[in-house]
Amino acid sequence: MGSLRKRGSWLWVLLAISQICTLCVATPNPKTYIVHMAKAEMPSKFTHHHDWYASTLKSVVASTKLESKTEPDPTKKIIYNYGTTFHGFAAQLSEDETEQLESIPGVISVLPETIYELHTTRSPQFLGIGPEVAENIWSSALSDHDVIAGVLDTGIWPESPSFSDKGLGPVPARWKGTCEVGRGFTAKNCNRKIIGARMFYKGYEAAAGTLNETTEFKSPRDQDGHGTHTAGTVAGSAVPDANLFGYASGTARGMAPRARIAAYKVCWTGGCFSSDILAAVDRAVADGVDVLSISLGGGVSSYYRDSLSVAAFGAMEMGVFVACSAGNGGPDPVSLTNVSPWITTVGASTMDRDFPATVKLGNGMNFTGVSLYKGRDNLTPRKQYDVVYMGGNASFPDPRSLCLEGTLDPHAVAGKIVICDRGISPRVQKGQVVKDAGGVGMILANSAANGEELVADSHLLPALAVGDTAGKAIKQYSKTVTRPTATIAFEGTKVGIKPSPVVAAFSSRGPNFLTLEILKPDVIAPGVNILAAWSGNVGPSSLSTDHRRVHFNILSGTSMSCPHVGGVAALIKATHPDWSPAAIKSALMTTAYVHDNSFQPLKDASTGEPSTPYDHGAGHIHPVRAVNPGLVYDISPDDYFEFLCTQKLTPNQLKAFSKTKNRTCKHKFASPGDLNYPAISVVFQEQPASVVTQHRTVTNVGTPVSTYSVKVTPFKGATVSVEPSVLHFTKQNQRLSYKITFKAKRGQSAPEFGALTWSDGTHSVRNTVSLTWVVPL
Repeated sequence: MGSLRKRGSWLWVLLAISQICTLCVATPNPKTYIVHMAKAEMPSKFTHHHDWYASTLKSVVASTKLESKTEPDPTKKIIYNYGTTFHGFAAQLSEDETEQLESIPGVISVLPETIYELHTTRSPQFLGIGPEVAENIWSSALSDHDVIAGVLDTGIWPESPSFSDKGLGPVPARWKGTCEVGRGFTAKNCNRKIIGARMFYKGYEAAAGTLNETTEFKSPRDQDGHGTHTAGTVAGSAVPDANLFGYASGTARGMAPRARIAAYKVCWTGGCFSSDILAAVDRAVADGVDVLSISLGGGVSSYYRDSLSVAAFGAMEMGVFVACSAGNGGPDPVSLTNVSPWITTVGASTMDRDFPATVKLGNGMNFTGVSLYKGRDNLTPRKQYDVVYMGGNASFPDPRSLCLEGTLDPHAVAGKIVICDRGISPRVQKGQVVKDAGGVGMILANSAANGEELVADSHLLPALAVGDTAGKAIKQYSKTVTRPTATIAFEGTKVGIKPSPVVAAFSSRGPNFLTLEILKPDVIAPGVNILAAWSGNVGPSSLSTDHRRVHFNILSGTSMSCPHVGGVAALIKATHPDWSPAAIKSALMTTAYVHDNSFQPLKDASTGEPSTPYDHGAGHIHPVRAVNPGLVYDISPDDYFEFLCTQKLTPNQLKAFSKTKNRTCKHKFASPGDLNYPAISVVFQEQPASVVTQHRTVTNVGTPVSTYSVKVTPFKGATVSVEPSVLHFTKQNQRLSYKITFKAKRGQSAPEFGALTWSDGTHSVRNTVSLTWVVPL
């Protein structure tokens, strides 16, 4: 994960950006390419864009190969045709063919296949939408507004009780999706809850070979568990007495328990391929989804070269809200993925629930950690066991300290509790290594990068995780005592933890290196120790040696926080069916909170210090407030296009975002900061001082006749003025504009954060403000 750098070190940030952009375009197999076409330039002789794609490819193949009667049909190279959110095709091509394609009129770009990664009960109550509130938000009067949530992931396990359709009415008539069949999955596996299930694998097979159907379900069935977990979090039905081995007991429900689910399987054992993801987004929007939850991420080099970004733009144009995970690259700065402004980028936070476990050392010292262990190999109560740590010193680290497979000597660890350092291999796998070597227990110690953040795991032997400070103390004890001993006790589930929420150490951080004026992440949501539905094909640890089977599992990652936002967006869409994706996003951002349950500023788990908007974005989502935000910052597709016009894209590159009509730049915005974003990010580039003015427009979605007054955080590095400072609304959906002027003071260089808040006495519409000074190198 790397060490946490000082946030004011912009030289390091710029170097990191160059490294990220070098890595982000890497792909293990460049044989499949995505060819992006400008639909508006299709010659009139073609009646369907598929015919145009085929003709274009045939002309290239003919020019790069000697024609012969035995030459295969060039169109068989095409594995996908795209035509809803993205126009073009995916095909297996040679390097010569790609070079030829790039020079043909109508071709916008030819992008190599890239691999995206998965960003792997109490959360509704923690978010304030328990059963009684959820029923009020989603009342019977809204029964006609059947919201459909599309989930791109590893598929779905339809037998999970979270996907019961009890109490749901008929499938919405507008739904155009289907239930694909395959090994282990029939049409009967869909119901009034799972109304659609599809699979996309052609890109994977083109790169990695034919799927092994004896070891993998070539169907929408989820053998991994990740997709089932995210789908259950978005819209799982209420299931009483849900738990994992007795941990986190209670009623499990998704954020929008009456929403419908459409599962799109795009991830396989070998990864998630961009051509398959693109095909799934294209199909999902055509099927009729209202919300897309995508817990995936890949490298980002530019807006127009990121296939998911371009497809999400098309989805947004058609009214579909897109939530994506920020990534698990924290606590390093500039580690975000999915940074496009039309995507809602979600970071991860903790809840007020924990699963404490205690290690008691032979010298009487006690340290608290976390664990989800529940097995037959329990340690004898109060008995002290020998402890061993195989690590060396800081100058000469011993790889055995990481408990990697094959590194532990059974003679050294048999019958002992082994201390393992976190890193490189999966946490639960380290415990399996200890168990295989004869160890009776494990203490998993955080690294400095993980800090004091604790992630619970369902270990295969008695084990717990401890923070960096406790880990150092335990390791020091093991090195300085002749016969170090310890025992481990498990304490079940505890709620009411303070402080919470806390920004997860693993949650990817900003700023947005493509455009500093667009603050990312947008929001944070629960992503640590989340209980949700699970596949019946794999154990809770996901290890092949884990033969346990459970209905629910507890996972952590921004993969878990993303579907929380997708589900809440479905709730908002049900309440306000005419709201645009930007309006929903604005409601989530301007009502988010930035203080924990001890009334202190949100903290960063990696440091224990207050977090910043580069970590938590606008703050932690507050669903109940988001349903009634008072004002929203709406953004049209044309406005997003005008934003792109400020990004130094060529006319041909801009065509990637003008698929539905032939847009041209009107130069509406003086800078990218003029996009009507619900957060305000100011970049000072002139030295020693400069003035930056941004413009915003708000739409009244609250009380028709209302007056809002503004309040701005005082800044050390700049003076701020807002004109006008009072907004008088006379009707609902009325739009009023204001401008904000920032004048930098001399001598400031470190980023500074605050807020601009509009209030009518009932609603508080908070806009996060960040000030950044870019120092020329």
